[in-house]
Parts: sequence; structure tokens; C-alpha cells
Amino acid sequence: MKEKGAAIWALRTAFPHTLPILAGFTVLGMSYGVYARASGFSFWVPVCMAVVIFGGSLEFVAVSMLLGAFAPVQTFLMALMIQARHLFYGISMLERYKGMGWKKVYLVYALCDETFSINCSVQVPEGVDKGWFMFFVSLLNQCYWICGTAIGALLGGVIPFSTEGLDFAMTALFVVIFLDRWLQEKKHWTALIGVLGAAGCLLAFGAEDFMIPTMACILVLLTAFRRPIERGMEQE
Repeated sequence: MKEKGAAIWALRTAFPHTLPILAGFTVLGMSYGVYARASGFSFWVPVCMAVVIFGGSLEFVAVSMLLGAFAPVQTFLMALMIQARHLFYGISMLERYKGMGWKKVYLVYALCDETFSINCSVQVPEGVDKGWFMFFVSLLNQCYWICGTAIGALLGGVIPFSTEGLDFAMTALFVVIFLDRWLQEKKHWTALIGVLGAAGCLLAFGAEDFMIPTMACILVLLTAFRRPIERGMEQE
């Protein structure tokens, strides 16, 4: 009974912190659901991908990859490069996840950018179980994405939509992320690495084959210049 009370109190505490994610994930999930249905998939495919993959940008890309030629190696590398950033901030969360018991398995699985930003920055109020708080932040955020996807998948199967430009949703999302990083940084190290790496690979490999080399190039450059970037962030 005490454990149940701690869980309920942690849920009530965590929910207000996830409200901005609710708005964003619902809208973006709906666009993904509509896009998947318009691409020819049944209702359950995008919903199951939202449950199993839970990687917004990767799920949009997965739709086009599933419709393309069978290329498991290229698909694996693409998925790895898109989600590679999770390796860096995932390692930083291992210390916070110590002693979480069975919750740790789900916390590792459900870690995404938005969940990381909340669980890493929010000071859990005194008296609230830290493990349950982080668990419910993760669970609520994934539920928002799944519900948004399900709504979009339902609407996409009932109401005829013009999907022209809908696949631009992820491009718009990445533009917003880029601008956010640009505004947060004074020296713009990471933004410049991304732009220059993409431009160089586009010229070297062409528009059809530049994506994977770009992700690999960015990963290598961020790793190589990690210390100067960290020092610059500390000075800011």
C-alpha cells in the first residue's frame, strides 16, 4: 500500500512537467499516423512502431525504408546514426538510474530527448520517490506519442487527406531543433559541425547517398572535438 501511494504521488508530481511534451508529441504523432496510413500501412503498423521503436524521427524514416528495397545493412546503419545521440546522454543517465530495480529496464528503453531533458534537469521534490517520478515521466511521454499516432492513424483511415508536404514534418522538426541549438550556444560549435558535415558529404556523395556518411562524419567530429566543445559550454 505504501508503494502504491508513493507511485500515485510521483505520477501527480510528474504529470505537470510533461504537459509541453503532451502538446508536441500529440501533434507530431498525429502527423506520423496520417503519413503512415497514407503510405499504405494499416492502423496497427504505426501504432506498433510507436510502442516498439519509440523514436520519432526514426519512425518517419522507417516508413520510407519499409516501402523501399530490402537493404538490411543500410537500414541498420541509418537507424544507428539517427539514434546515435542516445548513446551519449544515455551513458550520463546510468548513474541516476542506479538502484531503480525493475524500473531501470523501462527507463533505459524509453529514454528520448524530451524525457532526458526533464529527468536530467528537474529537481525531484522532497518526499517524492525519484525512481517512480522518472518512470512516470518516461511512461507519460511515450503514451502521448502512442496516443497521437493512434489518433492520426484513425483519422488517416477515415478522412481523406492530402499528404502533400506532410513528409516535411520531420524536416521542420529538425530545423526547429537546429535553431534552438543555435540560439542556446554562443560559439555554435555543434551547429557548424552539423552544417559543414552535411554540406561536405552532400558534395562528396551526392543527394542520394549522403545521409549515412553525414551522420558518421558528425559523430566523428563531435567525438574528436568533445573537449573544446565542453569547455566552450562551461564558459557560456
